[in-house]
Amino acid sequence: MAIATTDPATGEVLKSFDELTPEQLDEKLARAAAAAAEYRLTSVEQRAGWLGRAADVLEKDADAVSRVITTEMGKTLKAAQEEVAKCVRGLRFYSAEGPGFLRDQHGDAESVGAQQTFVTYQPIGVVLAVMPWNLPLWQAMRFAAPALMAGNVGILKHASNVPQCALYMEQLFREAGFPDDTFQTLLISARRVEQVLRDDRVAAATLTGSEPAGRSVATIAGQEIKKVVLELGGSDPFIVMPSTDLERATDVAVRARTLNNGQSCINGKRFFVHQDIAEQFLEKFTAKMAALVVGDPMDDATDIGPLATESGRADVEAYVDDAVGKGATVLTGGKRPDRAGWFYPPTVLTGITPQMKMFHEEVFGPVAQVFTVSSLAEALKIANGHPYGLGSNLWSEDPTERELFVRDVQSGMAFVNGNTTSYPEIPFGGVKRSGYGRELSDLGMREFMNAKTVWIGRGA
Repeated sequence: MAIATTDPATGEVLKSFDELTPEQLDEKLARAAAAAAEYRLTSVEQRAGWLGRAADVLEKDADAVSRVITTEMGKTLKAAQEEVAKCVRGLRFYSAEGPGFLRDQHGDAESVGAQQTFVTYQPIGVVLAVMPWNLPLWQAMRFAAPALMAGNVGILKHASNVPQCALYMEQLFREAGFPDDTFQTLLISARRVEQVLRDDRVAAATLTGSEPAGRSVATIAGQEIKKVVLELGGSDPFIVMPSTDLERATDVAVRARTLNNGQSCINGKRFFVHQDIAEQFLEKFTAKMAALVVGDPMDDATDIGPLATESGRADVEAYVDDAVGKGATVLTGGKRPDRAGWFYPPTVLTGITPQMKMFHEEVFGPVAQVFTVSSLAEALKIANGHPYGLGSNLWSEDPTERELFVRDVQSGMAFVNGNTTSYPEIPFGGVKRSGYGRELSDLGMREFMNAKTVWIGRGA
């Protein structure tokens, strides 16, 4: 894939970028390693200050950066502005809370025959981030902010269709005052990730992306005995029970399925609705999905912009066509509009069966699968039968149902009566084929740190 900005709303290539030569890549890795040796010695107060300044710079650049995001991957300008605001929040969170996360943790020295014992958290060096295009700033920021606060150095291999977002990340941290080469963007193709990860100057990696990409990176990291965090696919269940407020639940269900033009791992994708309210839910949900405006993502009146890539739209079409061909019913949408760009309408399907590909795989676009179930137990059985386990969602006012859902749903995150999302304050990650490890919060910072045990004996 060429490294280029291609407007998804028109299909026009706006700007192309040269890939790093082997010599340029080696030079960047050398500079990253040299920076890591010095940056680890900076104080937590210095790092917190630089992160705070980065938040200020990003806030100043918010309008221009939002427009770049929309131009490169097609989300609405409003959604891009929300993404930038979340990045500002993330930077300020780690600036404020990071020093506390890095404090030594003292233990009971007497019980281990010591004068003093504690755990100290130290950076591990250069961390490679392989990031996707769907949240081009936030995905990279939720790696960068905790990594830099921890004293690590970051190198970013971003998706090839968001190069301007990738280059801005490097510019942002440089402008904020971070030492030279503390954070660098690598304009390289996916096929060169293996070379970078196997390089002895790189200590670890984090990847957000597809399951095949995760398998590849995990295999390489395993062979090299390097730490890796994986955030992969999701086909999140959204369960609706009779005790809920159906109007609010359907409002959030629409947002859950169409957020980011339907292109997020934590979008609600499979909707399990109790049979007592299924007819009402479908009527409200389908009407609200059909009412969404598909169009120019820069227009304030637009609800859904184009999908990010032509191949991505083709994949969504193939899933829908396969399901319809095997008996699924389309309640709204289901056909691409006759216009330039990679648009696909909000779509609602019922009658999904295990014979259909979308029953087992992730549909990365605004396509909702609605299942009618007789109980929460049935919903959980179908939901848990999927290979992914990232986020999950329950709508219920019944305390017993909530308790059972939290206990039994196989996911890394469980949201009740609210849309699944990410916050810098709480951990983010999945189970099963959705990956392992955690991003955000203190856990995300400590994924790439050496938790060093210190034992100091009594003097003579």
